[in-house]
Amino acid sequence: MAELEFLEDFLAEVTEILEQLDQDLVELEEHPEDLELLNKIFRAAHTMKGTSSFMGFEKMTTVTHRMEDILNLLRKGEAKLTPEVMDVVLEAVDVVKEIVDNIRETQTEGDVDIGKIVSKLEETYKALTGQREEEEEVVIGGGKPPSKEELEAFDREIQELLRKEQEKEEEVVIGGGKPPSKEELEAFDREIQELLKREKEKEEETPKKKPPKEEKKERKGDTTIRVDVSRLDALMNLVGELVLGRNRLLRIAQQLSAKYEDDELIQALEETLDQVDFITTDLQMAVMKTRMVPIARVFNRFPRVVRDLARELNKEVKLVIEGEDTELDRSIVEEIGDPLVHLVRNAIDHGIEPPEEREFLGKPRQGLLRLSAYHEGNHIVILVEDDGRGIDIEKIKKKALDRGLVTPSELSRMNEKEILNLIFLPGFSTADKVTDLSGRGVGMDVVKTNIEKLNGTIEINTELGKGTKVIIKIPLTLAIIQALLVKVGNEIYAIPLVSVVEAVKISPDEIQTVEGKEIIILRDSVLPLVKLAHVFDVPEGKESSQYVVVLAIGERRFGLMVDSLIGQEEIVIKSLGNYLNNIEGISGATIMGDGRVTLIVDVAGLANLIAKS
Repeated sequence: MAELEFLEDFLAEVTEILEQLDQDLVELEEHPEDLELLNKIFRAAHTMKGTSSFMGFEKMTTVTHRMEDILNLLRKGEAKLTPEVMDVVLEAVDVVKEIVDNIRETQTEGDVDIGKIVSKLEETYKALTGQREEEEEVVIGGGKPPSKEELEAFDREIQELLRKEQEKEEEVVIGGGKPPSKEELEAFDREIQELLKREKEKEEETPKKKPPKEEKKERKGDTTIRVDVSRLDALMNLVGELVLGRNRLLRIAQQLSAKYEDDELIQALEETLDQVDFITTDLQMAVMKTRMVPIARVFNRFPRVVRDLARELNKEVKLVIEGEDTELDRSIVEEIGDPLVHLVRNAIDHGIEPPEEREFLGKPRQGLLRLSAYHEGNHIVILVEDDGRGIDIEKIKKKALDRGLVTPSELSRMNEKEILNLIFLPGFSTADKVTDLSGRGVGMDVVKTNIEKLNGTIEINTELGKGTKVIIKIPLTLAIIQALLVKVGNEIYAIPLVSVVEAVKISPDEIQTVEGKEIIILRDSVLPLVKLAHVFDVPEGKESSQYVVVLAIGERRFGLMVDSLIGQEEIVIKSLGNYLNNIEGISGATIMGDGRVTLIVDVAGLANLIAKS
């Protein structure tokens, strides 16, 4: 048990270091004179070397030790940081990440081959120290490794020189000899400066032994603890059940109040339930906050991503990150990473021009890529912006027609936003050639699908020659959401409120048919309709009028026809399990206050159904 606890602490500490290390290394490359940052990186490598050695992970110890050697040269000013040196150090960090992943999964380092990276690190170290080694070889043995006899002779010469220097000093100080020459004074001054430099280095190294003791003192008053994620998930599930129970009690109380309006016990029950409702809401918020993590957990990987892509494509890109302290649910953080990588890749590959082209256009050689996040109500908004060439609408039209994704008549009826959204169709690409980064027709459709799985939306704004902005909006948590309850026949469905724009009452004669599809005209705009009863094959109600719930997925809008509206309610999302989780148009289920199971509508799935019909 103790060993497992040590392993968990080790993984937590190393993971935290690695999450920050990429960002720090890229920042160091931009500011190589930042000695404080360099020392921070050196300490990170030193810590990983020490802890991995303590845990008996030899491969990780070897790699981090070689990294530490190079970083030590840099911090002492004995070598200069170059992009080539940074490439090797970053590659070493990647190998360490691979080892840590293996340790996390199997508690062993696995079959990671460290031979290649160790050789690169050793060659880099030799190259950085090569000039000094060559000077020493010339002095000692003319280029060949010195023999034992040559080393002894060299030592005797050194001793003789030291003896003569001592005699000269004694003549000057004691024997009243000649005053020292200018050259001798300068040589003596250089020796003193070298001795002072060595003493200073010793003083800098000495305090490093003290911080473990200081950390122990700080930990006595530490107010944080590490909690296993599974415990938080279990706690969130319990809170979800509590919310369901509260909803049911409130429903029962309402029914009893209507039946026994003046009963004192009913009034006491209502007061007690108000208090339970208040406490449940506070508890729910408290538990949700424990699951919240800063989006920096995702953003921190992008300095490295941008740096590597820019070098690969021979472009100059400045990354600006804002709002990295913005918090959202841990489960969403895990899912949002891949879509953002796609968007950043596209921005650098398609959007930002090469330096020479930017200069010709009157732009700075260095392109700007901005990654930012902020809260907006119960949602988080993530922006990916670049100041590149923008998206050519005419090029999108041509590609869409060439690939048969739309017909000329459909294209003629589309506005600019709708045309822009064609890039989210599977297989669509505006790349002129296929590369390892783009042009294969995969990427933006995957981005859209992954974001819609999170009940989120994505929108693109672009201006030709100026740049592109991608706006992602996702809920803070996926566990408990606000929903609009609607009725179709005898069935009740829950629609996530984040996708609801408005609800309007219509009569049958307002519905028109165009090319076999039902629509209504809503405030001078054509709104395509879909009947929820037809989607799920349930009997329609017999009401003379119906309601249309206007739903939005990004810039796309459509109307969902239902029999009646029940109201807004906070619901707990439950999975349908392995057998039922692929039903198109359904994202999950919830339990209502009366104990009935209600299906949750997948708005993105419905939008896809409309597109196919």
